[in-house]
Amino acid sequence: MKEIKSSVVYFEQNGRENTPRVIELVKQRAKELGIPTVLVASTTGYSGSLAVRDLAEIKVIVISHVAGYAGPNTQELTDENRDLIESGGGKILTAQHGFAGVNRAIRKKMETYQPNEIIADVLRIFGAGMKVMLEIAMMAADAGLVETGKPVIAIAGTHRGADSAVVVVPENSDNFFDLKVPEIICFPAPDHMLFH
Repeated sequence: MKEIKSSVVYFEQNGRENTPRVIELVKQRAKELGIPTVLVASTTGYSGSLAVRDLAEIKVIVISHVAGYAGPNTQELTDENRDLIESGGGKILTAQHGFAGVNRAIRKKMETYQPNEIIADVLRIFGAGMKVMLEIAMMAADAGLVETGKPVIAIAGTHRGADSAVVVVPENSDNFFDLKVPEIICFPAPDHMLFH
């Protein structure tokens, strides 16, 4: 039986300071695996603009928060970063979160959780980035920006910046349970791992 070896980089701390290293690791792994597309969750466009700049030979799709996420009539993706992403050849997807939408409205109004938010909370057990990476893969597939069944790399983070990356095989939201994560590239260290 053939063995495939890869390693996972664990960051001692989560957050924005890991973003350049995440992009470096993704660039290396995309080249090794021949993966032509990278998805980047990016609220303000910081991570997305760095990815477009540093992954010039790779198709980069930046997924931003939906308008109104941070408050009525607001868009968190800055105009400056939007220009950097688009002028660098990146694509931007702004769409409703795959695990939110009307079901979140039901939770807020009726104070009861719906299945999609339970799934999101279960994925957060692995870290905020894992939930977001699977969500953006599903969103990109639903938007027709990536093909289902073909691996891409997804990048996300904890709050701001990037600290997580996985190889993911996207599926449309109605086939969510067919989505696969064959490899973790990097991730914040679980709380129980002690670095001394």
